Amino acid sequence: MPGTSQPEQPGPDSPAPQAPGPVWARPREDRRRSSLTQEAIVDSAIALADAEGLAAVSIRRVASELGARAMSLYSHIESKEDLLDLMFDRANAEVVIEGELPSDWRTAITLIAERTRVVLLRHRWMVALAARRPTGVGPNGLRHVEQSLAALDPLGLEPAAAALICSAVDDYLLGHVIREVMTGGWDESTGAPAADRNASMLPYLRRMAGSGEFPHLAPLLDAGLPKVGETFEQGLEWLLDGIAEAHRPPGTPG
Repeated sequence: MPGTSQPEQPGPDSPAPQAPGPVWARPREDRRRSSLTQEAIVDSAIALADAEGLAAVSIRRVASELGARAMSLYSHIESKEDLLDLMFDRANAEVVIEGELPSDWRTAITLIAERTRVVLLRHRWMVALAARRPTGVGPNGLRHVEQSLAALDPLGLEPAAAALICSAVDDYLLGHVIREVMTGGWDESTGAPAADRNASMLPYLRRMAGSGEFPHLAPLLDAGLPKVGETFEQGLEWLLDGIAEAHRPPGTPG
């Protein structure tokens, strides 16, 4: 009616009014009569991010992939930020190891780290998303943290010490995966394949190596740098060696 203020409706990709608390803690309405579900929306967004990178994900684009109107997604997802949180946690479900963990703490931590690396390389957008906003606090993220701490039980550590070890392993893991993502997949800054960027750097690197300014680096470039994907296990083993030594019971042989 003229002169009557009407509530503003959110447009595609604009934040809708949010209930308090993270998306996982909010009650979900029963919409079983609708073929459009939160699970289908998240699955579609993950498939889009896997194929084209995180920059391709928007409420409008996901709606188009599902053959739905953008506004209809807001019945299931309150904002794009909520969608990103749900995507990350859904992917985190793939990290959790099913069944019993190995009794040896090193074997268990190695298994978890290797699984996490595989998932991050399968969903490379997770690295870019983790750099943008807090992640890993959804239900599946918490299950992953709980499982990692449980793997260290045989060491008999205080909770804070166990948390530091988990952080050290995660820091190594994430750093290594970032290097792997930089050499493959999508360049999130340009939306182009990272291989194109890497190939464009080769003439420059060869010219610099031949300048005589880098006597230690040049032989390494000539011989060929170690393939990033082949160095993960060795680096993790060195890290766990240091952790084992730091927490070796007094009086036991080193």
